[in-house]
Amino acid sequence: MIQIAVFGDVHGNLPALEVVLKDIEERGIRQKFCLGDLVDFAPWGNEVIESIKSLNIPCILGNHDERIAFDLPVFPLSKHSEEETKARFVAIDHSKKHITEENKKFLSELPFHLKLNYKIGNKHWNIQLVHSSLESNDTYLYESENDEVFTSMLEDSKADIILMGHTHLSFTKQFENKKWAVNCGSVGRSKETNRLASYLILTLDTEKITPEIIQLAYPLEETARQIEESGIPDYYASFLRNENVLIL
Repeated sequence: MIQIAVFGDVHGNLPALEVVLKDIEERGIRQKFCLGDLVDFAPWGNEVIESIKSLNIPCILGNHDERIAFDLPVFPLSKHSEEETKARFVAIDHSKKHITEENKKFLSELPFHLKLNYKIGNKHWNIQLVHSSLESNDTYLYESENDEVFTSMLEDSKADIILMGHTHLSFTKQFENKKWAVNCGSVGRSKETNRLASYLILTLDTEKITPEIIQLAYPLEETARQIEESGIPDYYASFLRNENVLIL
């Protein structure tokens, strides 16, 4: 049996990341992978990057990482309210000003995808890691998508399971061919009602793959206060507290 831990969408939330990493360590899981989006919306972008670097955790390029690394322009999204649009521009600009050049370089060198192959006995398991999809790191794929969307990705990647993030909403879906599509949720900016930090434990044996979403409490109120004391809009503190803030 092999267990790996997969997480993503930390978004500068160091307190949430620390709780997740501690839980992984206490479970004795040595293999860890990150699906990207280390930065934006909480004030510890540099510290989050340093943690990933210091622990040598393989990480892929999220859309927010790419924007900060290459100073890409920010465009308003039609799904966002006027309030969120204003907050988003300020928060991303905060990252562009405060992420160090060394850490921007680190982000710029992250791979777009990762493909893993684990062998247990005579069985090979192929695991595809993406931020949001095979073709893009900015495509929103929800649990409600037609199964064919995911089975096509599995076929294209020749994988037994595809692991993704980006939407900040966790799910596990198994198909008739026994293959899986899993969204690992978000460590630092969950859009689920409970706002808990989410990550995935994937258990592999000779017969099957078993995904399990883990959700953990972290010092959310203190994190929200730190956001309010930073140059990041209070909008994101209210979001963490789930104060009737809609973020899509």
